Amino acid sequence: MNFRKIFLVIIDIVVINLSYLLGFLLKFDWNIPTFYWKMYIEYILPIIVIKLIIFALFKLYRIMWKYARFGELFRIIVATLIANIITTVFLIQMKVGFPRSVLVFAFLMDIFFITATRYLSKARKNLIFSIPFENPKRALIVGAGDAGVLVLKELKKHPELGYKVVAFIDDDKEKIGKEILSVPVCGGKEKIISTISEYSINEVILAMPSVDRRIQRDISEICSKLNIKIKIIPGMYELVEDDKLNIKDLRDVKIDDLLGRDEIKLNQDVLNTFLKDKVIMVTGGGGSIGSELCRQIVKFSPKKLIILDIYENNAYDIQMELLRHYKNIDLTVEIESIRDKERFDIIMNKYKPNVVFHAAAHKHVPLMENSPTAAIKNNVFGTLNVIKACDKYKVERFVLISTDKAVNPTSVMGTTKRICEMMVQIYNAKSKTEYVAVRFGNVLGSNGSVIPLFINQIKEGGPVTVTHEDIIRYFMTIPEACGLVLQAGAIAKGGEIFILDMGEPVKILDLAKNLIKLAGLEPYKDIDIKITGLRPGEKLYEEILLNMENAFATEYEKIFIEKPIVHDEQAFNRGLEKLDKVKNTLSKKEVTDALKEIVPTFKPDLERV
Repeated sequence: MNFRKIFLVIIDIVVINLSYLLGFLLKFDWNIPTFYWKMYIEYILPIIVIKLIIFALFKLYRIMWKYARFGELFRIIVATLIANIITTVFLIQMKVGFPRSVLVFAFLMDIFFITATRYLSKARKNLIFSIPFENPKRALIVGAGDAGVLVLKELKKHPELGYKVVAFIDDDKEKIGKEILSVPVCGGKEKIISTISEYSINEVILAMPSVDRRIQRDISEICSKLNIKIKIIPGMYELVEDDKLNIKDLRDVKIDDLLGRDEIKLNQDVLNTFLKDKVIMVTGGGGSIGSELCRQIVKFSPKKLIILDIYENNAYDIQMELLRHYKNIDLTVEIESIRDKERFDIIMNKYKPNVVFHAAAHKHVPLMENSPTAAIKNNVFGTLNVIKACDKYKVERFVLISTDKAVNPTSVMGTTKRICEMMVQIYNAKSKTEYVAVRFGNVLGSNGSVIPLFINQIKEGGPVTVTHEDIIRYFMTIPEACGLVLQAGAIAKGGEIFILDMGEPVKILDLAKNLIKLAGLEPYKDIDIKITGLRPGEKLYEEILLNMENAFATEYEKIFIEKPIVHDEQAFNRGLEKLDKVKNTLSKKEVTDALKEIVPTFKPDLERV
């Protein structure tokens, strides 16, 4: 029995005592004769026991009274009536002469008090049934539509969360100046700052399921100017169904909520046709992108999923996660390097996959500047091993994970990925396997990316390090990136480089400031921001990923295809031969010269303007 049930039992004991005691006092004009007083003392205990047993049998201690309706009220009346009838029969059998007026009065008082103590909880007027808060958080709800009203109602039902909604903000002119459940609608988003000040707001709740991300970002930025904590309702981008909302799922605004654009919508039927009952291999399947690909692929019931990765810890983690959630999945993990051509051939021959998603790569720009031959061995020749094996074992489709850093590259890593894109188009022209590349920008929250770095720096008390005040990047979420990869693989005909319209670029300095504010801190005051200078191979401005003059749209929103380029295969192969000769050199100049021969647009770090 929990505390709430115990408390109700204690209340009922008090109520039963009071009912009979008041009955006797009224009957005898506040002067109970000694005979009746002794009778009351002797038999009140068995009376209490009988009534509590009847109440328990009618499950009066199991009802969630804040949700109670007429049915629960009727149950109280019936339980009280039966309890009093049995009590009266007991007293008659024991030849106890309680006055009839006292018995009737006790019955009526039982109904009144027992009902009142339950329904005061529902009305929220009795602090006994709720956790009192001396200083509840004063909340402003942005969005006075159905979702906002639902948030208000739920917060009223859950005072234990410690919120008091004091104002609404909404752009609907018909709502401005009016009240919703006694809460005023103070104005549109231009009134957010003044409302926060006037009403002493501690927290802002965004409750706008149908609003696009750009508007949400703008509102969040307005609130963040005053360092106000912001929360968001669950399912922010899905309509609230059936008027149901688990208010305890209110969460903090995350940085990916501030991208300023909506995520792509995927064609589930096309993906189902592409992946269902197929043998799928994901190289680099333990990494940020690879593991998310696996999570999304298993939803389409592949015949078999093979995760290949050189790092066993990550591969083990995603293996255990998938097996927990998908009991019937046919899943195999192979710990192997794509550099080992012989071993990779053996694995491909064993499983003969229908589709290969190639996510295995060295991706860290500064590290690859320091270890360029590692990038060449893994990204170039490792990928070449995978591409050749796909052709040899008649894989239906090969999907390369590429990067915006492959566009006019200034880094070794970006150049090796551009070479991989060239391989895709060269081999697609001569193989029955359909080869395709998917190019996207930076991924929020991926291993080694700027977001986890900033978060750790904030946790450590700062400073947060930004390489340049004006550096910008394009961002997408990991699920969004992987959705694009799957969609591209599904609609590919071979030879395409798919790219995503990722909207406006994000200034990294602003990103750092927003992360600090989302942590409830103030930039430069609580957490300092330090400019450290561009790192080797790092661009100040990423190339515009989507150049409409060199791309055309697909039937899928925000997914585009770069116009194909015809490559000179003989020249490309000569370049690979020279690259192969320098893959173990210690001379960075020899490496960059060999890379430039294959990718003339490569501007090494020393030549960056």
